[in-house]
Amino acid sequence: MKLAKLDRSGQTIWAAIGDNGAVDLTPALGVDPRAIRDHLPPDGIASLSEYSGRSPDIDLEECVFGPCLPEPRKIICVGVNYQNRNEEYRDGSELPKYPSLFFRSPTSFAADGQPLVRPRESEQLDYEGEIAIVVGKGGRRITREQAASHIAGLTLINEGTIRDWVRHAKFNVTQGKNFDSSGSIGPWIVTADEIGSFDALKLETRVNGEVRQSDSTANLIFPFEHLIGYISSFMTLEPGDIISTGTPPGAGARFDPPIYLKPGDVVEVSSPSIGTLRNGIVDG
Repeated sequence: MKLAKLDRSGQTIWAAIGDNGAVDLTPALGVDPRAIRDHLPPDGIASLSEYSGRSPDIDLEECVFGPCLPEPRKIICVGVNYQNRNEEYRDGSELPKYPSLFFRSPTSFAADGQPLVRPRESEQLDYEGEIAIVVGKGGRRITREQAASHIAGLTLINEGTIRDWVRHAKFNVTQGKNFDSSGSIGPWIVTADEIGSFDALKLETRVNGEVRQSDSTANLIFPFEHLIGYISSFMTLEPGDIISTGTPPGAGARFDPPIYLKPGDVVEVSSPSIGTLRNGIVDG
């Protein structure tokens, strides 16, 4: 089942998208779309899955996708988590012992089909295609053996970055990772039962049709289960929280000279198990 956040005539709703089309989940969630977070644990997903088999009652052509954020209290991003990505750094000969983590704000993400904004403060807008975990069942000190049962589903992220702003401070990257609408998320959440194994998911990023990033989660330094176990060792994960699991090598900053995004470009982040997240670029 795919769970999509939609804008229909100015109203935000969640829909279940199945083989037959889209079904409004308002009867299950009530009028407050934020209630989706309460339906992400396993029993809630099971109840929502009943809707995906019903007759469609939404015309997607009359809707616009919204940022696929199920009211997360935390959006946690992982840096340098693909083995070949680690090799892009000077100290790449030694793999990190622990994941590098930082936070993003909800306003830094646009929806599928909406433009990413190159801000007036910098021309160094870069792409980073990633697969993101949507937490279903919360918890603290989750074991790796239990971790998969805490995943509601997966979505795609373009973890767009303003490169020169990640270097403004000595030790943190927060500024360059949080410009409004510099990244995107969506187009939907694919529930974990449709994905099965998380160990070899393909991920590709294309710019104007040219493949720039291509890898598999088989090459993660810290697999999904490890990330959930590590993060929950020091904070409580809650339903709806997002963990973006890292980007492969091939970002624009790594070209010589760098190739940053410009107005008119189109970026697509794809995974066969999830779908395609597509965004154009505009100046802000």
